[in-house]
Amino acid sequence: MSQDKIPVLDLKPQYESLKAEIQDAISRVLESGQFIMGPDVKLFEQEVAQYLGVKHAIAVNSGTDALVIGLKALGIGQGDEVITTPFSFFATAESISNVGATPIFADISADSFNIDPSAIVEKITPRTKAIMPVHLYGNPAAMAAILDIAQAHNLKIIEDCAQSFGARYYGTCAECQDSCQESTRTRITGKQTGTIGDVGAYSFFPSKNLGAYGDGGLIATDNDQVAETARMLRVHGAKKKYHNEVLGYNSRLDTLQAAILRVKLPHIDQWNEGRRRVAKTYNDLLADVTGVIAPHLADGHVFHQYTIRILNGKRDIVQQHLAAQGIGSMIYYPVPQDQLPVYKGQYPANLVSDLLATQVLSLPIWPELDTAKIEHIVNNINKALTS
Repeated sequence: MSQDKIPVLDLKPQYESLKAEIQDAISRVLESGQFIMGPDVKLFEQEVAQYLGVKHAIAVNSGTDALVIGLKALGIGQGDEVITTPFSFFATAESISNVGATPIFADISADSFNIDPSAIVEKITPRTKAIMPVHLYGNPAAMAAILDIAQAHNLKIIEDCAQSFGARYYGTCAECQDSCQESTRTRITGKQTGTIGDVGAYSFFPSKNLGAYGDGGLIATDNDQVAETARMLRVHGAKKKYHNEVLGYNSRLDTLQAAILRVKLPHIDQWNEGRRRVAKTYNDLLADVTGVIAPHLADGHVFHQYTIRILNGKRDIVQQHLAAQGIGSMIYYPVPQDQLPVYKGQYPANLVSDLLATQVLSLPIWPELDTAKIEHIVNNINKALTS
């Protein structure tokens, strides 16, 4: 069967379906001449706060800034420790280091790719001030267990939701079924990721489930003081222009990006359901492929990435075969954060994270990906493993 090339992500179908609305939104902003903190920014903040179910949504210029400003607004800084996962994009740990704190890495669960709550407990010291779970690939972390730990040790929680916009926690965590308090699990079941801890930090990088046409980010919180501080920090530490109270940042979401995101926001649940459909199709087709572990189809998982594990040292062979057939794939992440040059040699090994870095492969996924292409991808994975 002849096949066109299949990229890891194709944003064209999404754009074509909304082209007229997006062009209208862009024209409206261009004609207004209000390109920085224009009306669409405030309207987007209101709409996204309502969608997430939080009191405050503060738009910033990237997911990384959302993490940095979120940490600063929580009072995290010099001398503090923040426990996080080694298995994430560098922005996670980088944000902790950039506010003067020290990232402490707790190993992950092989079942979910997310931080293992039992590993968090082992890393707590008198200097620990916060936990930063990452909802990796769009899969909600074990938030009830993490919340129990945070409350027992008086720790803040900042959720890295760069890959999980629209994901919800339903207490069906593969790694710690029923290891949390039932009352905690019941209380937060159904809540959006990023609304369970003290702060949620989101990215609107174009490839995200809710993506802008450039950089963008968001801080979500129910804490009035955190919100006020975050709003100050994004505009050079000032509540009133030219009356700077603290050292801040230049981190404002462009009005154009806010207008585009306003067009896209009403469609996010439909798109996420499309991603879950694609993931289920992959899982069904991979069920009989030896040497592959498919991801758990957890409730609330929005599959920013569809990531499999390829066993027996054959990951690179499979990736090379797919590339030869014009099929895109990515390795998220080939080097865990604690093994990157900036941190290497400073931390003890995280064995699960190190192992998965040699096994993971993210396959093409977008909401409109059709079954014929998925079958073609899986057939080629099987060929690579059996040839």
